[in-house]
Amino acid sequence: MSNIWVLTRRELRSYFNSPIAYIIITLFLLFAGWFFAAGLFLSNTADLRSLFSGARMLVLFFVPAISMRMLAEEKRSGTIEILSTMPLKDWHLVLGKFLPSYILIAVTLVLTLIHYITLSLLGDPDFGASFGGYVGLFLMAGVYLSIGLFTSSLTKNQIVAFITAFVIIFVLFLMDKVVFFLPGSLATIFEFISTDYHYENIARGVIDSRDIIYYFSLMFFFLFLTVKSLETRKWK
Repeated sequence: MSNIWVLTRRELRSYFNSPIAYIIITLFLLFAGWFFAAGLFLSNTADLRSLFSGARMLVLFFVPAISMRMLAEEKRSGTIEILSTMPLKDWHLVLGKFLPSYILIAVTLVLTLIHYITLSLLGDPDFGASFGGYVGLFLMAGVYLSIGLFTSSLTKNQIVAFITAFVIIFVLFLMDKVVFFLPGSLATIFEFISTDYHYENIARGVIDSRDIIYYFSLMFFFLFLTVKSLETRKWK
């Protein structure tokens, strides 16, 4: 665990000692604020539905942008070979990359709570739906980050990692949008695979264990694939 903590601190320093973290946080908050204001003033709705609707679209782009450099840059610069000489297991490296990026995303999402506070001053927002919306965003972002980490482990090119991650994430996001064109049994499978379907369930304010298990299973699956991807370098 000490190795993971060392890597986590190193990555967090690299984020916050450069403009990367501040640019990501600022841009996300600006876009999220626009979605919130659009719902509040244009649609005249005093809730966070417009914020969550926009935020779950924003993470489609922002999370791959954060994750694309995590392992691809290590491969490109050759530092991953240096890490290989250290008493460091592959899963240490994977978690040491995943956790700081997840912390960065968590900090960004927590900062949007200012909008919930604003609504609380103006009225009485639905706490259950708001809590569910944030839980869903945290879980969805974790899945997207694990996918981005996996694609980053496959290439030295950050742009290729970004595009590949975005395509996988977007396909998973759209799965429940095409069920109308599919037969019943296949439609059920596609719906269950969709990340957005499970988000919608949680965002209603009902935390179902099936949705939680789905997100954590996907996270584990792609982190496992990342570990296996890193192991292949030892065979070359």
